[in-house]
This record gives sequence, structure tokens and C-alpha cells, in this order.
Amino acid sequence: MSTNTSYRVGLVGAGGIANAHANACQQAPSAELAAICDVSEDALATFGERYDVASENRHLSLEEMLDTENLDIAIICTWGAFHAEVGIQISESQQVKAILCEKPFTSTAAEAEAFVGAAQENGVLVAEAFKFRHHPMHLKAKELIDSGAIGDFKTIRSTFCTGGGGGGPETRRPEMNWRFNKAKGGGSIYDLACYNIHHARFMFGAEPIRVSGMSQAGLEVDDGSYLLLVFPGERVAQISTGFNCAGGQYAEMSGTGGMCRLDRVWNNENSAVNIELTTREGAEVIDFEPCFQFALQLEHMCEVLTTGKPHRVSPESCVNQMRVIDAAFEAMATGRTVELG
Repeated sequence: MSTNTSYRVGLVGAGGIANAHANACQQAPSAELAAICDVSEDALATFGERYDVASENRHLSLEEMLDTENLDIAIICTWGAFHAEVGIQISESQQVKAILCEKPFTSTAAEAEAFVGAAQENGVLVAEAFKFRHHPMHLKAKELIDSGAIGDFKTIRSTFCTGGGGGGPETRRPEMNWRFNKAKGGGSIYDLACYNIHHARFMFGAEPIRVSGMSQAGLEVDDGSYLLLVFPGERVAQISTGFNCAGGQYAEMSGTGGMCRLDRVWNNENSAVNIELTTREGAEVIDFEPCFQFALQLEHMCEVLTTGKPHRVSPESCVNQMRVIDAAFEAMATGRTVELG
């Protein structure tokens, strides 16, 4: 993007994922990290020193940060269970132009509707932080599929598994990590399957009409999840995710005339990746240079604010994403297929 504008960014939460967003602020030409907010003085001090945020721009209160800093963008990096509450407070303050909210957007579709409603009522742009939506590999894959490169697009098979260390659920205790903690919004659906679900919705360019699935239980949350999403036209997404299975992350999009395969599909920061395209004419590998998806994501938000163009992840998409996740939880809990309108 060609602009001399520098958008001031405030981070809400100074935990693990905030480091990626702080690095994005340093790498995105149109943004600067202006302030941080966290309930922990130690976290604020450590994070502030690491990213050269002056002490007067470190805040223990979100309200204080919003009132005293001239921010353009707020990035929500708190635990998922608090996203809606934080997002609504930021929206109602009318102190920022845009909110980028880490995944999962909220805990439920009802929370998502309340968050998005508050943002729209107060003229604030809101988007869910699915970094992969801004990676050239995914943009190219979508272009190939929409152009008919693999014929009539029928099926997605994708996975996101991060475990396989050999231990049982007792090795993934709630006090160890928010991902295993129900009160903080953990679980394989919220942390992992959200990627696959959003990816399927993006690639098909539609919302699923039917959801079924099952889960494997951890101590407090779902340790693994296996979903089948049915889209209009009998198109299907098969999804497997979990903390309890050996690592892997890939997506295969199949059609009547070929297949597109993406490996290291979600977490590939600063690594070269490629698309393996197989059609009746033969096989082709499309290579992509290493990139930092968080910086591309932030730069896209800045471009949207500068030009007024639509964000790649619309507010409506944020709500629809949570409707599918609600359906996934219902399907896993009841063992029944859930119909979506």
C-alpha cells in the first residue's frame, strides 16, 4: 500500500499472541505500536521493554488507554472468553477507528452479534484476525479454484493437529495453558478448528447448511474434534483437529478436474510454502517466498482504513463463523447433525 499515513495501534493484552502483533507493528509500513494494556504490571513492564513502548504508554486499565491514547486501531489479544466484553467496551468508547480481534472472535454467535452490533452502532470497523486470509498462497489458491482450475470444486480435506507427544489428557492441564482451560475459552474447536472452518467457508464462498461431528474429551475441554460441514450443492469439508494427535496442518481442495494441496497451511511464519496443483494436464508447483502473515494482516487493515475498501473478513463473516462453531459444539454434544438455515 502506498501511503504516508501511520496508524497508531493499541494492544489489549500482553500475552503470547501479542508478541506477533507487536512484531507486525514494527514490520507493517503503515502502522506503529503506540500503547499496550494488560492487568499484569510485570507483563506490561516486560512487554514494554521488549517492544520499546514508553512507560507512560503502558496501561493497567483499558478505559485509561482508550481515554488517554490517540489510537486508530485496537487489537484484542486477551483470552477468547473475554473477546466480546472487551470488544464491546472498545466499540462503545468510540476512541478507535477499527478493531482487529484475535480468534476465536467470541464464545458464541450471540456474543458475536452483540460485539458486531456495538461496533456498527459506533462506526467502528471490526474484523477477526485470521492471518492466513492475507497470505499470497491462500489468495492464489482461491483464485485458482474460482477460475475453474480444478473443475467443479467438490471437497476440502483439512487438518490442524499440534500434539502427539505420547501423553494423555493429564499432560494438558487447565493451569498449564489457556488452550486447555474452559474458563479462558480453550479447546480444539476454538483454538484449531476455527481455522479450518473459516478456510472452508472462504474457499467455498458460502455458508454450510449442515454440521456434524464428534470430539475427544480432555480434562476440561475438547482435546480433539472431527467435523463434517455440508455446503450447498453437496460440497463437503472434512476437518480433523486436535491437541492429542501428532502434528500436521494441510488442506486439500478437490474438484472434478484436479486438486490443490497446501502444506504448512496455517502456521508458516517466515517459511517458504507452495501450492501443489494437479490437473488432467499434469502437475505444477507454485512457490511462495517466506512472509510474515501478521504484518500482511495489519497492513490490510491500514489499507482498508485509508481507501475505504471492504475488509477481507467482514463483520457478517465474524458472526457466521460463530454460528458454525455453535453448531459444531451442538453436534458434538448431541451426536446429531445440526441444520443451519
